[in-house]
Amino acid sequence: MKIDYLMKEIEKLGVNFYTGVPDSQLKAFCDLLMEQYGVGEQHVIAANEGAAVGLAAGHYLATGNPAVVYMQNSGIGNAVNPICSLVNDKVYAIPVLFMVGWRGEPGVHDEPQHIYQGEITKEILECLGVKHFVISKETTPEELETYFKEIKEEFKLGHQCALVVRKGALESEAKVKYTNHYPMSREEVVNCFVDHMQEKDVIVSTTGKLSRELFEAREARGQGHERDFLTVGSMGHSSMIAMGIARKKRDRRVFCLDGDGAVLMHMGSLAVAGADKLNNFVHVLFNNGAHETVGGLPTVSESISYPEIAQACGYDHIFKAQNKEELVKLFEQIYAAEGSVFVEVKTNLVSRADLGRPTTTPIQNKEAFMNFLK
Repeated sequence: MKIDYLMKEIEKLGVNFYTGVPDSQLKAFCDLLMEQYGVGEQHVIAANEGAAVGLAAGHYLATGNPAVVYMQNSGIGNAVNPICSLVNDKVYAIPVLFMVGWRGEPGVHDEPQHIYQGEITKEILECLGVKHFVISKETTPEELETYFKEIKEEFKLGHQCALVVRKGALESEAKVKYTNHYPMSREEVVNCFVDHMQEKDVIVSTTGKLSRELFEAREARGQGHERDFLTVGSMGHSSMIAMGIARKKRDRRVFCLDGDGAVLMHMGSLAVAGADKLNNFVHVLFNNGAHETVGGLPTVSESISYPEIAQACGYDHIFKAQNKEELVKLFEQIYAAEGSVFVEVKTNLVSRADLGRPTTTPIQNKEAFMNFLK
């Protein structure tokens, strides 16, 4: 389906504001938003999906117009609270149109972290009282018009509706290129950490391409994967997984390799980790200022200072690097540091087109990692 048809129907609802968290399955939609609106008055890329629902509610209270909240189906969990306790018709009755990328749709091959979420996506929406309509390649403009007539009636009752978007359903001529000026790629930085870490160290890596690059770095060196916990889902929670390990394995240095989009999603974890003062915890932020794994849309990371935030949250040592020479020099300081460590590494948005995926299952990864920790 051409994205233009969809946008025309959305505009008929009186929608003039869009917010959410990018998803690769919604790339055509997200690129069109960036081409038409950029980030500003009519479009905000939220820190997490629940926050996007809050923004949509605020917009409605100020204007009387509904908003679109877009997300991957994995983000429904972040949005459950405000859907139930804010916008629901038993509370404030605020109409919202959700655009949901359907990862893990039954019968469509996908990665392990999406399988269960995909199986229960429609059931979750039904449980939340959100009427949903499935958008596929075969959806015609006439069918879409019928869907939106129903949505309009639901909105009059203060209800929320969702468009559940199947893989490959949306097409757009918008081709937005996302770049920055930093010299190092994320994969180069991953390889640098693999080469400089000590034998007993372990890694917890964030969801997305970073974990895939870590897996391939071990493969390229003929190493096993038992020292790495690859967080294939649960975006934004890698630092807490790493902290949980570090608190019980004080004899090991635990590196959390995190992304700026993930840190933004649950930034309160910085305060919790910083306050715990763990001597063996190294939190490494790969900051490319974008949701690069799901298409490259920008985060707000270029306008804030993570090192200052980390310092204010209580991390004992703060380091920064923008090139390989600076990064290599940091390892001596990291290992000499007494106390918790926060490292910000600036990276570009370059990633290999032929980047593979882990060939081990999450269960195999978990078991090998736990055995190594013993």
